[in-house]
Amino acid sequence: MSITSPLLDRVAAAPISWGVCEVPDWGIQLPVETVLGEMAELGFTHTELGAIGYLPTDPVALVEVLELNGLQLLGGFVPVVLHDADRMEDSLVMARDSAGMLSSAGATFFVTAVIADPSHWHRVELTKTEWKHLVGGIEEIERICADHDLTQVVHPHVDTLIENVADVDRLLADTDAAICLDTGHLVVGGADPLALSLHASDRIGLVHLKDIDADVAGRLRRGELSLMESVQRGIFPPLGRGSVPITEIVTALELTGRDLWYVLEQDTAITDGDTSALVSPKLDLCASIEFLRGVDVDSSTPPLLEDTTREG
Repeated sequence: MSITSPLLDRVAAAPISWGVCEVPDWGIQLPVETVLGEMAELGFTHTELGAIGYLPTDPVALVEVLELNGLQLLGGFVPVVLHDADRMEDSLVMARDSAGMLSSAGATFFVTAVIADPSHWHRVELTKTEWKHLVGGIEEIERICADHDLTQVVHPHVDTLIENVADVDRLLADTDAAICLDTGHLVVGGADPLALSLHASDRIGLVHLKDIDADVAGRLRRGELSLMESVQRGIFPPLGRGSVPITEIVTALELTGRDLWYVLEQDTAITDGDTSALVSPKLDLCASIEFLRGVDVDSSTPPLLEDTTREG
């Protein structure tokens, strides 16, 4: 199945769509050959790295396993602790190692996720001093990325220290870093990805495309479900089947003329005995690809925020 088109040529895959996640105790990880093979069958040419250690961390071996499936590396999601001065240096060492690996394997993006603790992802309120450390850490990773010819994008994400709309606003105000516009995680956190696409497009370095089931998202916000439980209940349906104005967001970004990269992410969490989850990733991604194929930017009118936002 080919996904070739001017827009779809810049749409990448991610192992998280097959259940391969950085979050601790996320569930079963499908074999590498299954995940990369299905990416190739769907016509993807690029992928993100997935959980560190899932694919080879040696750049030569990584490139070889990707090339066997006609894939190139787009970037990698790197969780780091930056608010705690006592743990900062360890995180920066890991960031340097990750940047070296990503760069040597031909990646473009270093996706920074600012977490409270590697073993237990959760959001906490930061003191002014802790926020200052976090900002300084992002600036240091910016320098690391520049040394390795990578673009850092900071990823607002559920259960991280950049989670809700106030966190995103503060990040944009206090740093010059680009962000990863994750259309699902931003909505869960109360931010408006369409508004950001229209009014802060110059700060968007990479896009993670997700749709949202508004009912499940509401349960996640209220603390009735964990992120993993929400994913298992279908919080991220195929594009076009949820409440996020994906067409308007993509149109707004494409009309900037920046040729941004999009990563098609439909987070999956597979548990023992869940046989349906073994086949659903490929089927859901097929549906999302077909949705994007129908987005005709050339004939679209620029979106108006008041006309296109929907409750999510």
